[in-house]
Amino acid sequence: MDPAQAGPPPFSTADRPKPEALLALGPVCADLFAQLKAWFDVPATVELDLSAVDADRVVLDLREPQMVAAFAMRKLQALHLLSIPGVATKPDVATNLIDSVLRALVEAPRSQLHRRAAVVDWDQEWAALDAGMLWREAPEAEARRFSELLKAVLRARAALEQLLCEGNPVIA
Repeated sequence: MDPAQAGPPPFSTADRPKPEALLALGPVCADLFAQLKAWFDVPATVELDLSAVDADRVVLDLREPQMVAAFAMRKLQALHLLSIPGVATKPDVATNLIDSVLRALVEAPRSQLHRRAAVVDWDQEWAALDAGMLWREAPEAEARRFSELLKAVLRARAALEQLLCEGNPVIA
């Protein structure tokens, strides 16, 4: 094959600009990150057991909602980086990262409700309802906002999917 027809090397400068939907993910990732941190009380640092591939603690970590949220937050940090103009990546890399974080994000609201329900003082809540106090928070607004953020991530994924169909170019 003639080298001129072979095309650019796989990690040359960007072939195409990033889709607007991916560029828009910076603040979306920041908001999702903050929401997971608040819902699951994730500390600023978490400890990982990397002593062996089958370390006993790994199984426990993957059962703990706080650690699942921490892993998702780490992926959101990486996705935030990929959303920055000029940071080169390929659509398949960004799509795989989005797919990975979406699994945790879709499960997060349910997991958070289970976590919250486990620590609620139900006697106090019933007393508040009897006293005419409804919700102290606005869970509907919080859920609506979380849903909007997830839709933004899905829009970015759809735009990246289109680029995959066009040959998986380097984007920046």
